[in-house]
Amino acid sequence: MARKDPLPVFCFKVSLPGVAGDAFFKSVSGLRSETEVVPVREGGQNATTFQLVGATKWSNIVLKQGFTKDSGLLAWRNEWLGPRGGKRVGGTITLLNTALEGAAEWSFVRGWPVKWEISEFDASKSELAIETLEIAHEGITFTGLADATK
Repeated sequence: MARKDPLPVFCFKVSLPGVAGDAFFKSVSGLRSETEVVPVREGGQNATTFQLVGATKWSNIVLKQGFTKDSGLLAWRNEWLGPRGGKRVGGTITLLNTALEGAAEWSFVRGWPVKWEISEFDASKSELAIETLEIAHEGITFTGLADATK
């Protein structure tokens, strides 16, 4: 029987075709969804409230990376600040195993940048400038890739 070791969180890559291509980030968060619960009381049924399925909400994906003067993320955000808006893109976040092979993948659709920021500038610290981009989207699908944990 093959072992199913947990995957490390420090090995991943992000693909944003048309924006940043394949890029490496310091962190990725926001891979979550929540389905609303709609409580309904039925007449004559005083002992319980029925819990119906409501709409599913997707959290914004948050990407962080070291800032460079040629930031594709900032250029994409700036497109959305113009009068015509910008383009929506799909993307993938791939979790890699320790051999740097794809082990799991999340794909999002119709993403657009809703927030961009850069870390605080502080002359007393010796740190990299980190840019953060939040992407709103219309859903995430999970794909378990071929067994790369051998």
